Amino acid sequence: RKVYEFLSTFIVTGMRFLLSQQICPSLEHASLVLLNSVLDTVPVRNYVDEHIGIDYSLLRDPSVSTDTLDLDFKGMFFPRARENQELENHAVEPVIKETERMVYVAFSEYFFDSAMHAYFQAGVLAMELQGEKVPKDLEVLLRATFFGTIFMLSPSVDAPLRLVLQVSAPPRCVIKPSGTSVSVSAFLNISLVPPGHPAVQLSSMAMETKLSAKVFLQGKALRVQLDLRRFRIYSKQSALESLALFSLQAPLKTLLQLTIMPIINERTKKGVQIPLPEGMDFTREVVTNHAGFLMVGADLHFSKGLREVIEKYRPVPTAPSYPSSRPAEPSADPHQL
Repeated sequence: RKVYEFLSTFIVTGMRFLLSQQICPSLEHASLVLLNSVLDTVPVRNYVDEHIGIDYSLLRDPSVSTDTLDLDFKGMFFPRARENQELENHAVEPVIKETERMVYVAFSEYFFDSAMHAYFQAGVLAMELQGEKVPKDLEVLLRATFFGTIFMLSPSVDAPLRLVLQVSAPPRCVIKPSGTSVSVSAFLNISLVPPGHPAVQLSSMAMETKLSAKVFLQGKALRVQLDLRRFRIYSKQSALESLALFSLQAPLKTLLQLTIMPIINERTKKGVQIPLPEGMDFTREVVTNHAGFLMVGADLHFSKGLREVIEKYRPVPTAPSYPSSRPAEPSADPHQL
C-alpha cells in the first residue's frame, strides 16, 4: 500500500508538473489565437457619418477569469478632419457587478462627451434660418421687439430676418441614476439682411439649455432621443436688454422644440454601432443608469456558430519561403486589431 501511495503521488505530481509546464501554455496559446480570430471581426475604427468617426480599439489585453471575459475598449469619437486627435478622459471608470445577462457593455460620460466634442470640432453644431424659414409668429414678435431699432435702419425696414444659432462650447453630458442630461451653451444672432446691403445685427444673445436624453438599444445600434427641458436667454450687452428679451423666451423655446430638436433627433436616429463579433446579436436588452455611466445588459443570440467564425478567420499556414528583397505591403484593412 505504501509503495502504491508513493507511486500514485509521484505520478500525480509528475502529471501536474507536465500539465502546468507544457500542456496548459499550449492550450492557453491556442485559445488566445482563436479568441483573436473572433476579435478580428470587431469593427475597431469606423466612420459614423460624413463628419465624425469612432475608435473602438482595445486599451489592454483581454482579462480572463473563471466567470468573465473583460474587454476594455477605447470608445472615443473623433472628427474626420482630425482623425489623430485625442481627448483626455476624466470620466469615472465603470464598474460592472451584474451577472444576470450574458454580456454587459458600459458607456461612461467620456463616450458621449467625445461625440459632442467631435461634432463641435467638425463645425456642424450651427444652424441658420433666414426669410421664409423663420416661423411667421416668431418673425412678428421679433419685429415688434426690435421695432425702434429697425425703424431707425433705413432703408432696411422690410428686410428679411436672419437667425444664426451656434453652439459656443462642446456640450457636456451628465449621467446619474435618475437620468441622463446634456448641457448646451450657445449664442443666437438676430440680423436684418437688406438686399444688396450688408447684414445689420439687431441682437446677440446667449442661450443656456438643458436636454434630457433617452438612450436605448435597437439591434446593435445605441441610439439617443433628446428632449428640451430647460431654456434661458440673456443679453451679452446689458442686464436691461436681458429684461427686454424676457418676452422672447417662450417663443424661442417653441422654435427649438418644433424646428431644431427634430433635426437633431434625425441626426441621432441612426445611432452608433456597438462593437460585437461577427455572428452575434443582442436579445433581451436593458439599459440602466449609474453614477457616471450607462450600462447595456443583454443576452447573445448566435446567428453563426463560433466554430464557423473561427474557421473562417483562422490563419492559413504557409510554406516557408526564401526572404524577398522587397518588403511586404502593409495591410490596408482598418478593422484589424
